[in-house]
Amino acid sequence: MARQAESSRILIFGGTGYIGKHLVRASISLGHPTYVYTRPAGPWTQPSNLDFHSAGVHIIEGELEEHEKIVATLKQVDIVISALPYPQVADQLKIIDAIVAAGNIKGTPHPANSRGSKPWEPHVLATTYVKPVKSLYDEAGIRTLDLLREEESTNQQHHPKFLEKKRKIRRATEAAGIPFTFVAANCCAAYFVNFLLHPHDPRDDIVVYGTGEAKAVLNYEEDIGKYTIKVANDPRACNRVVSYRPKPNIISQHELISQWEEKTGRTFKRVYVPEEDLVKLSQTLPPPENIPVSILHSVFVKGDLMSHEINEDDLEASRLYPEMQFTTMYQLLDVFLTDPPEPAMAAFG
Repeated sequence: MARQAESSRILIFGGTGYIGKHLVRASISLGHPTYVYTRPAGPWTQPSNLDFHSAGVHIIEGELEEHEKIVATLKQVDIVISALPYPQVADQLKIIDAIVAAGNIKGTPHPANSRGSKPWEPHVLATTYVKPVKSLYDEAGIRTLDLLREEESTNQQHHPKFLEKKRKIRRATEAAGIPFTFVAANCCAAYFVNFLLHPHDPRDDIVVYGTGEAKAVLNYEEDIGKYTIKVANDPRACNRVVSYRPKPNIISQHELISQWEEKTGRTFKRVYVPEEDLVKLSQTLPPPENIPVSILHSVFVKGDLMSHEINEDDLEASRLYPEMQFTTMYQLLDVFLTDPPEPAMAAFG
């Protein structure tokens, strides 16, 4: 199927956040007029806002409660991407209401170069913060999976409200007749390299969660940005879920540590945190402090990101775009040797 050759006007909610900044930079680099809807500037404003201005990004300052302002902004664009953080998941209902009111983000996308018929709304998951493949496929209804049942006695009971919010967003999108793409980007690699390996801290030990053998999927944030913008403009992704699971980035904690030892020429003592300790913490810590513990248990102990197979009918980004190359974890560790990204902290409350 032919792909859209025309530049799309892309609006990003959450564009100044951790993953949102990568989406904005990717959108600009791929030649799309890019808009960012963000809170009015204040003491919390990130320096990236100034960079965005100089790069030609259209900054619209406003609150998510400003319905008319959002509607007016939507009427200027073709594609909407939501990269709002964990605490603002439910606020996406306000965006859906505004899309319906704007009336131009509608219809099934197709290859024709018609702005009115092309747009759809890809939802970007900041997968550092959630268990994307499990919750996403469950709510997307792509197939019947029993993945969540397994965890009803452990992880899921500690953040069922979050999963329910995600399902509500999905159902509201469907009910509104808004074409969509849901992205399962899996884990943000630089975030978790900093968290697991502590390259900024010259310690001699590295914590291993569980046995260290479970496989996770770690994708470089820059790649997540680029592939998401590609997916947003691809008619094949309309009303579908797209997973980012390149084989070189399927990796266990032990494999990651061994690669880091090879790169640094050092040997690290591996300090194990048993699974039962993580489960106990997830049960006893108050929310939202229990959420990151549950994520560690799900991703790095249970291996939930790899708990289902991707078959030929599923959309997987490295297969959709074989001409592009994901940054492998082995290559990303070279970045950490020369110019390591600064550690980041996810927002849960």
